[in-house]
Amino acid sequence: GATNKNPDVREVTLDVPIKRPNGDVTVVLVRRPNSGALRGLSLVELLHMNVTALQTILPRITEPMIHKQEVAQIDPADLVALGTEVAAFLVPKAQREEFQSA
Repeated sequence: GATNKNPDVREVTLDVPIKRPNGDVTVVLVRRPNSGALRGLSLVELLHMNVTALQTILPRITEPMIHKQEVAQIDPADLVALGTEVAAFLVPKAQREEFQSA
């Protein structure tokens, strides 16, 4: 991972790069979603990594921005990796620590 210690940004290296005409995307930064980014979404669906919910949230919180249609084409393992980071942001810190030590 990155030496970036910002707790509000997670770096995900994709197993299968997203093909783009101006160069493939291999590393995606996932930002902690604010309440605005979460509008219209169910937190439970995001925690369960609902694909439709991820298609809505990822374009709002990724850099470079992963477009909705790209999320639909993304490798399932990469979608799980991105979804895991999104879900991790939504879990309270105490629960995260409990989860990581399990």
